[in-house]
Amino acid sequence: MDGESCVKKAYEFILNSDFEQAIYWFEQAIAAEPLNAGYQHICAVSCARSGKWTKAHQYAKQAVELDGNHPEYQYHLQTIESRLLVAAAEQKLAEEPSQYMEAIPLLQQAAELDPLSFEAFYLLALTYSEMGRLEDSVINAKEAIRLDPGHSAARRLFADVNRKRRMLRKRVMGKQQQKE
Repeated sequence: MDGESCVKKAYEFILNSDFEQAIYWFEQAIAAEPLNAGYQHICAVSCARSGKWTKAHQYAKQAVELDGNHPEYQYHLQTIESRLLVAAAEQKLAEEPSQYMEAIPLLQQAAELDPLSFEAFYLLALTYSEMGRLEDSVINAKEAIRLDPGHSAARRLFADVNRKRRMLRKRVMGKQQQKE
């Protein structure tokens, strides 16, 4: 079967919400035409939508290697890499709090790769808050809220960190006045 026929079959399965079969048929299209960057890309998109991030990354990288001038392929690869970095940071944060310093660069890189990654900014805000880095926490919480204005946990975090920051400023001002 040629690649185009396999892709048509994949889209039939997508319309029936059978994403596993759709991925299978996209992979058949790739097998038929391994140098077709478009097939690699649409397979990566389907894998990402199915939460198969490692597989999505493999196909997205291949699409970019085959056609690096295509901005959509580049962007999709970056969003997948961002998602993988967020997952790695989440794993570090789940291990133990001492991993904060190792998680932050991963989250910062994830936010750079995908400036629309709510998860990266929200986790940065949470992590900075836990470390007592209130200014950094506020900046990232604001960005998370900008990306998802209805996210109640992000709004609570922002309000809580802002309150702590105001209290800290009052204490500092009080100590300065006592010294005078």
